[in-house]
Amino acid sequence: MIKKAYLKTKKLCKVTFALQKEDDTETIELLGDFNSWSVGEGLKLKKQKNNTFKGTLNLEIGKEYEFRYLINGTNWGNDNDADKQVPNPYGSQNSVLSI
Repeated sequence: MIKKAYLKTKKLCKVTFALQKEDDTETIELLGDFNSWSVGEGLKLKKQKNNTFKGTLNLEIGKEYEFRYLINGTNWGNDNDADKQVPNPYGSQNSVLSI
């Protein structure tokens, strides 16, 4: 689930990411254009009691952001709730948010 809330006082959008995962998922890190795809410096989603991982970012309005989830530090995943998917140079797809 992706939820967008546009802030009235700033040109920002508060974006909440929530991802339901299996019991063996320990960590999910959100990486993308907004953090130069730097592993270890992304948004670490917090595990909820219902096995949903959740986190929030403030993103500048008027831009598109490519992103992916890094699951357990080894597996990449996309978000079906993204605005679109685009090919990446690695033969797979990146999720895209239009803010």
